[in-house]
Amino acid sequence: MASRSALGIDTEELASCVSCGLCLPHCPTFRVTGEEWASPRGRISAMRQVQDHGMAVDESFLASMDSCVQCRGCEPACPSGVPFGSMMEATQAELSRRRRVDWRRWGFRVLGHRRLLNLLSRALAVVQRLRLVPSKRLGLPKIPLVQERLRATGDDVWLFTGCVMDAWQRSTHAAVKRVVESAGAGVALPGPGAACCGALSLHAGLEDHAHALAARTMRALEGSAPILVDSAGCGAVLKEYGKHLGTPEAVAFSERVLDVHEWLAVHGDRLPSARERCQDVTIAVHDPCHLRHVQRAHQPVVEVLARYATVVTLDDDGLCCGAGGAYAAMQPELAASIRDRKLEAIRRSGAEFVASANPGCTIHLANAGVAVRHPLEILDEAIHDDR
Repeated sequence: MASRSALGIDTEELASCVSCGLCLPHCPTFRVTGEEWASPRGRISAMRQVQDHGMAVDESFLASMDSCVQCRGCEPACPSGVPFGSMMEATQAELSRRRRVDWRRWGFRVLGHRRLLNLLSRALAVVQRLRLVPSKRLGLPKIPLVQERLRATGDDVWLFTGCVMDAWQRSTHAAVKRVVESAGAGVALPGPGAACCGALSLHAGLEDHAHALAARTMRALEGSAPILVDSAGCGAVLKEYGKHLGTPEAVAFSERVLDVHEWLAVHGDRLPSARERCQDVTIAVHDPCHLRHVQRAHQPVVEVLARYATVVTLDDDGLCCGAGGAYAAMQPELAASIRDRKLEAIRRSGAEFVASANPGCTIHLANAGVAVRHPLEILDEAIHDDR
């Protein structure tokens, strides 16, 4: 068995990087800073310094690690197959244990309690309408005061609804549910046990909390039906439960998880035809990092949308938009600089609208004035005349 470093990293994984630099063009923080410390190669070098040479975990080390978006765009580009994502997760877990005060430890615990999150969200919605919170500066969307209630219609598939997306963007879930039902499937909805997948906690290094949320989610989504996910970040973590928990039950669970576009790519021939006017719309697809680089399931988005609209792909090779879950709130300047590159690619595409299958991406891009929606919201309007 491979040994573990002082940061909790598998030493074989740490040694797998040969510092070739092929990852550099695919790293958003390196692209905007040009600094080695902001690249995967530089971060791995710093990890080695801590492990092999006893370098102190100082402010410069923390800045290097915390500035990473964890987009994992470096992984597909790496000829050596360096598992950078798992190395960052192990490092963040160790750093979280060393930090005496970390507000995320308490803040992210709210995500696992659906009623409390909904209550706090409604309170925030009221404060927004009173203009007592700088929503744009904080990167917040307009949070709804009233949410429509979702109702189960069968047990052919589960629809994972999660935490923040359900509290802030439940209308997206409603659109996804209508599209799936239009393809002939009855949709089951999870109870409060599946209130959060644990993605944000995992990326913040709160490993124990993330694993506890994973165990709750698995119990809430029992059976053998496919689990459809309309959030790329949630889907990526759900598909990696087997890796994170290391149990046969977790592996079997992860095998049931599909991004909803993967499912529609197979079952979409059952969907009704689009209204004629929708065929004239040009849509640029922004691939969420965790759909493209982790799930490797971004192509079905194009396949599904192309049946109903003219679709163009961006010419930036899937570079991150800078959202990164809570990253835009934690690193606003870097997140904005990364987003500027994405905005340039969108302008070059000439598209009227942008589609992105991740709530963080849609919020981050919308805050910059982009007309962006979830792909299945667009599809829902295309096939339902009464919407």
